[in-house]
Amino acid sequence: MIQAVVDNVYWQMSLDRKTTALKQLQGHMWRAAFKAGHMKAEFFEDVVPAVRKWREAGMKVYVYSSGSVEAQKLLFGHSTEGDILELVDGHFDTKIGHKVESESYQKIASSIGCSTNNILFLTDVSREASAAEEAGVHVAVVVRPGTQG
Repeated sequence: MIQAVVDNVYWQMSLDRKTTALKQLQGHMWRAAFKAGHMKAEFFEDVVPAVRKWREAGMKVYVYSSGSVEAQKLLFGHSTEGDILELVDGHFDTKIGHKVESESYQKIASSIGCSTNNILFLTDVSREASAAEEAGVHVAVVVRPGTQG
């Protein structure tokens, strides 16, 4: 039984599945590694300064990831830049909906009390960009080494 579960997890990971259950399992594993100090999240060098600048300008910053909210908090709380959780106003994961569905972006806008046309969504995935634009969200496609497109 245990081997069947392990095989299924490896199979989902090999297909880059974004299932909520898989992301939650990864979050639990990350928690142990981050809290023990075995891992630190790395951000591109321009990310934290840019977010700080946006915050200073009065903008709110939210994270919407296929990774669980718990995993997001672990990443931002245990980064090579230290604990940068204070830079994020809130977190969203696939519990709000999948990132390739336009309704997800409408739900996020509603939950933060903001019109979709007042949101800028940064992504490196074209299908996510299309879904966000369909919802009326402004989109910037971020090109980085290793991005999928």
